[in-house]
Amino acid sequence: MKILVVEDHEEVLTSIVELLSADFTVDSALDGDEGLFLAMQNIYDVIVLDVMLPYKNGFEIVKDLREEGILTPVLLLTAKDALEDRVEGLNLGADDYLVKPFQGPELLARIYALLRRSGKLSIDSSLKYEGIVLKGKEHPVEVNGETIHLTIKQFELLEYLIQNQGKILMKEQIFDRVWGFDSDTTVAIVEVYVHQLRKKLEPFNYGTAIKTVRGIGYILKED
Repeated sequence: MKILVVEDHEEVLTSIVELLSADFTVDSALDGDEGLFLAMQNIYDVIVLDVMLPYKNGFEIVKDLREEGILTPVLLLTAKDALEDRVEGLNLGADDYLVKPFQGPELLARIYALLRRSGKLSIDSSLKYEGIVLKGKEHPVEVNGETIHLTIKQFELLEYLIQNQGKILMKEQIFDRVWGFDSDTTVAIVEVYVHQLRKKLEPFNYGTAIKTVRGIGYILKED
């Protein structure tokens, strides 16, 4: 799972990133412009977004994302406890609201609730597609009740496809999500790993479930 945290207070940002890094891959930004740029890549499972930010505030970022059709769940953070602020954020398309100061366990609970609500995570914290079950990188992948072993990147690619089953994912989108913006490889690596993943799934008749959308990317769906 990949989370974006946008917070202009460096100490608060550092503490949130440290907390979330135990369970998630975390990107961060200190201002609204950078936060919006990263959020627009549409590669995150949840965005944790401070309201009061330099250049562009959290309300404006949520508005811009929803107008672009990006539906990533957004958890707003604010020091303001006024009802009108909570209502404004939710009306603009935010999914939840947490008032500062807050405790780490509450932040984690809110994030996991958003993941379950969006279908990214099931109640038992596993991801499923047909007979494929992912329970986390520390566990082997089960396919039709049998165990297969994937590399970390193969796992992350399959995880991202399952999280977005039925949706077309651009190669660039997959690359940014799985390898990251600062990777020293190129987007061509996506084709290599899709081929590897198909080979791993072929014995279970799932190799053809990862379909190529010519000139765009890939989609995981039934025939």
